[in-house]
Amino acid sequence: MSLALLVCSSVPAHAILTETKLAPTRIIWMSDSTGTQIKHPEILLEDFIGQVSTADPKNVVMKTTDEKQASILLDFGKEINGGLKIYSGMAQSNKPVALRVRLGESVTEAMSDPNEPGNPQNSKNEHSLRDFVTHSPWLGSVRCGDSGFRFARIDLLDKDVDYLLRYVEAVQVQDNAPMIGSFECSDPRLTDIWNTGARTVQLCLQDYLWDGIKRDRLVWLGDTHPEVMATNVVFGENDVVNRSLDFGVQDAPLPRWMNGFSAYSLWWLISQHDLMLHHGNKDYYDKNRDYILGLVKQVDSFVDKDGKESLDGVRFLDWPTSEKPEVINSGLHSLIVMTMNAMDNLGAMAGDNELQSVAKNCLKRVKKVKVGDCGNSQAAALIVLAAQDKKADEAAKVILANGPDGFSTFYGYYMLEALAKAGYHKEAQDLMSKYWGAMLDLGATSFWEDLTYSQVADAGRIDEFVPEGKRDIHADGGAYCYVGLRLSLCHGWASGPTPWLTKYALGIYPAEAGSKTVIVDPKPGNLTWARGTYPTPYGPVKVDWRKGADGKIKCVVEAPAEVKVINKAK
Repeated sequence: MSLALLVCSSVPAHAILTETKLAPTRIIWMSDSTGTQIKHPEILLEDFIGQVSTADPKNVVMKTTDEKQASILLDFGKEINGGLKIYSGMAQSNKPVALRVRLGESVTEAMSDPNEPGNPQNSKNEHSLRDFVTHSPWLGSVRCGDSGFRFARIDLLDKDVDYLLRYVEAVQVQDNAPMIGSFECSDPRLTDIWNTGARTVQLCLQDYLWDGIKRDRLVWLGDTHPEVMATNVVFGENDVVNRSLDFGVQDAPLPRWMNGFSAYSLWWLISQHDLMLHHGNKDYYDKNRDYILGLVKQVDSFVDKDGKESLDGVRFLDWPTSEKPEVINSGLHSLIVMTMNAMDNLGAMAGDNELQSVAKNCLKRVKKVKVGDCGNSQAAALIVLAAQDKKADEAAKVILANGPDGFSTFYGYYMLEALAKAGYHKEAQDLMSKYWGAMLDLGATSFWEDLTYSQVADAGRIDEFVPEGKRDIHADGGAYCYVGLRLSLCHGWASGPTPWLTKYALGIYPAEAGSKTVIVDPKPGNLTWARGTYPTPYGPVKVDWRKGADGKIKCVVEAPAEVKVINKAK
């Protein structure tokens, strides 16, 4: 059940967020099934008009005693950002009733207790509160909570009172921008992956473009690049993205690196290029031009006359490579090449000769140095994307040899991109289906901060109690900053398959600033057909292609008059 959308008045005027009320889809668990301490729980799954009444006889009756707590666990069907609204009936006493609320991205998390000695599952109240006490009024309602969750456990704390619980609904808060981009294909699993990636980034579009809706509710300027790319193909230009990139400028005045990481400043520059290519907003470029040029000069100052880089700050690519300095060295070198190539092109699009000159001079030096992939998928991917002399096919074989075990949800996007550059579209689809599809198989409705693929085979689902003998993929895994239940199960950096499928499987991407020219060139891989839309500043471009019995592709394209289409698949 979905009720009317409301404009949320509690956020800054520039953030247009909407609220949607969601009904529980099922009761997963109750502390009592005898009808003694929890009576009439089925009422929570019936329609409710959203208004309590003195004449309404329908209530769930809960009673906690010294011997037993009255508790109930609800499923709202999908991951959301928001909180709960709890309605209470007219009890004999008009005193507020104390309730403990636990929110969870998995069943395990909603059932976890951070106060347990040692807290072996590492459940936390960090960035957002997911375990707290609230008081429900007599014959009224209370709004509580603000986190990322799908499941909610409610415990009655007050003892020996008959608490009348009328209803519980989730209040989802998200950006109201319409989804202009779309994707559907002959493989339902890839269609689901595109949609889940789109929804993941949509959930992270809050006041700013957050890393995650449970944690971290922060703007990490490197992590945002896959989110920027996903937003480009799903929503088109979005003010939350621009505002978040502006936040990076305000938060890291030069010579600081964004978030303290030199690589994150490089990804910020690449995002600036991608925004210009997709949307062509020259005013936005002009506003940030001095910072862009200053940052490019700063990066250039860390490349010596022989082309060797010495970037300071935190030297980091992603967490799986964080303890491999040789991989980080290779990756940062490739990232500088990628950045200067992007800045050369950005300067051309913006008519900025000085930016082009600095970028070209840096490229002359930095390209003198050839780096190795260290047998690592992340390093191999960046070498391909930097268009280094190492053949793309050789680097792609490193990625393929490691398979989904070598993927991370962040850098997996760049591995897919590298495979496409090397012509391995079918293999990229297969890896995407295995790796991101594994999250769907385990009950995900949004993509996660991390997945160790080798742990999938013996794992239980996140939307069930984990059976004995199965791995709890949420509580028992993770590493670095995302150990156990601290792991975010809605993380924007994992949305990379969405722009990848639009670019290669649907086959459309911009070739001129502001998408004035787009190329349509589908790479079918395993697919026999695909159709969808791609946002431009002038309206959506529609693509519909099918592979005939002769193996040839017939592709129909509809585009706004202002957009030139180069259809390579007529």
